[in-house]
Amino acid sequence: MSAKIRLATVWLDGCSGCHMSLLDIDERLLDIADRIELVSSPIMDVKGFPENIDLTIVEGAITNEEDLHKVLAFRKNTKLLMALGDCAITGNVPAMRNTFAIDDLYNRAYVENADAEKQVPGAVVPRLLDRTRPIHEVVPVDVYVPGCPPHADVIFYAIAELLEGRMPDPMKMGKFG
Repeated sequence: MSAKIRLATVWLDGCSGCHMSLLDIDERLLDIADRIELVSSPIMDVKGFPENIDLTIVEGAITNEEDLHKVLAFRKNTKLLMALGDCAITGNVPAMRNTFAIDDLYNRAYVENADAEKQVPGAVVPRLLDRTRPIHEVVPVDVYVPGCPPHADVIFYAIAELLEGRMPDPMKMGKFG
């Protein structure tokens, strides 16, 4: 038997719907479980960034300094990076904030809409970047899986193809939205 594929998933700025669709693969996860080693995921309590990852699946857009740090670290340590879902590919809903000034966003969220402690946090909350970006604007992406969220069948197809050493055909992978 060949070595297991080291798999990581990461959730940036998005709704987690793509990870829910990944879990919707259901019993087919058992079909591939003996071929993968999950080394990092939002459903695990992993500290730091694992090295020597074969495939990293990234959900969500890059909106803040923490997202940027994560995507750079995972790209550095992975052979193949998959942008999962429309937020990762286009910025989608998180990018709607790009039309507003950052100070206006902070004021609306932490002052105007607050009932107590009406102040913009100076620590703990990661600082927003100048604009929300899709993954490919920051790091190279090898595989794009569109959808909001992508259907479980499309995600399974992409992962199964990669496990067989083939690049998934984007024309067979669904559509945006």
